[in-house]
Amino acid sequence: MLRFGRYVRAANVEDALEVLRFRKGAQVMGGGMWMRLSGRTVPCVIDLSDCGLDKIEETEDEYRIGAYVTLRDLECAADFNYRTGNVLNAAVHDIVGVQFRQLATVGGSVFGRFGFSDVICALLALDSEVELVEAGRVPLATFIDMPYELDVLTHVIVKKHDYQASYQCLRKAATDFSTINVCAARWDGTWHVAVGSRPAKARLLAGEALGVSSAEPTADEIARAVEAVRGLAYSSNMWGSERYRRHLAGALTARSIVQAAHYASTEAYQAALAACTREEAIR
Repeated sequence: MLRFGRYVRAANVEDALEVLRFRKGAQVMGGGMWMRLSGRTVPCVIDLSDCGLDKIEETEDEYRIGAYVTLRDLECAADFNYRTGNVLNAAVHDIVGVQFRQLATVGGSVFGRFGFSDVICALLALDSEVELVEAGRVPLATFIDMPYELDVLTHVIVKKHDYQASYQCLRKAATDFSTINVCAARWDGTWHVAVGSRPAKARLLAGEALGVSSAEPTADEIARAVEAVRGLAYSSNMWGSERYRRHLAGALTARSIVQAAHYASTEAYQAALAACTREEAIR
């Protein structure tokens, strides 16, 4: 059973950071969906419900997603999802169930930096940053590799671009963890592919490292992307073997790039689609 030694409802994020740093063992609570699974006593838990972090705010050049925005709020944010290729909607709508998504928060999902996270995989392919009270704004790709510091995440920021994007994953059962997940997005003239549930933390490939440059990738370009993705490190657990994940990552990469690209003709689309099924070309 999860127990709390002390409960603090912070009036603002600065107060929350002070408590976090000066009370030994203190933790900030998001939705509590992962925390509640552990049978332990947390010496001090900090609630940010009064800090105004439960909104998605739009500015001229970015979306600011509060740390206490729920996954359900993110799933139903029509304008945000439309502007980002619906990848966040696709990433979260199969996570457990609606009741769970009404409680789980974006901040908890991102700050935890879990290897199985669908949310991080989708955000990583976009132009995303996190905002922390002490460290300020940090690119998400940098943040996921940072050590766990005593800091408070306040917002996830997604910059506005003309995104072409697609999110793909494989689950052995509806609502289960992803065995592997992939998100491809093209913005600022560059393709970005994030691969998560390896089962380690998600990794991002872009530009020359990915091997795809054109807006309408050819079968050869997609084959290079698949080879690059399969070159990442994978391992085994109860959801799948290292070999199985490596194979699936390549197939989902090809599929996500083809679905994200806006092909001008049916012929170009069909030629690129062939890379999804030509195993010899992408092995």
